[in-house]
Amino acid sequence: MTIAWFALRVPEGGEGAPASPFTVEFGLIFWTWLVFGTLLFLLWKFAFPRLIKSMEEREQKIARQLAEAEKMNTDARAALESQQKATSEARAFAQTLLVEARAAAEKEHSSVMERVKAEQDALLERARKEIAAEREKAIADLRKHTVDLSLAAAGKLLSTRLDTAQDRQIVEDYLRSVETSH
Repeated sequence: MTIAWFALRVPEGGEGAPASPFTVEFGLIFWTWLVFGTLLFLLWKFAFPRLIKSMEEREQKIARQLAEAEKMNTDARAALESQQKATSEARAFAQTLLVEARAAAEKEHSSVMERVKAEQDALLERARKEIAAEREKAIADLRKHTVDLSLAAAGKLLSTRLDTAQDRQIVEDYLRSVETSH
């Protein structure tokens, strides 16, 4: 405000015309330098230390934040690498499990097929034995009936009843000889 007062000050000559900007006024120079020096001293004593301290604190805070950001970035990269490594290990483990599961399934399938084949073969063999036994039984029954019919027919032809064991033996021997010739 003091500077503005000096700038607008009218010369005491009473002429009312403003002073030339090129006129040297020693009083104005003195007061300007005094205000400038006082203001510089006050700024130097009170404002600049606080500004410098504030800027240094801010600089340290920014440096800490940059260091923390760098550390977080490094940690994030390490975590990403470990996660990628864990993922690749998990994939490899899953592939191994899948291969083992397929092999176990194939082995179980083969085992089941072998058991089914063995059971099927055993069932078929048992059925063949049963069929052979039934066939032998049917052949024996057929022989018995054939012998009885042959003896009955011979008895009618001879008008006597042929029922002795010796007669039965003769017919059975004859049937065996006919059976082996075919």
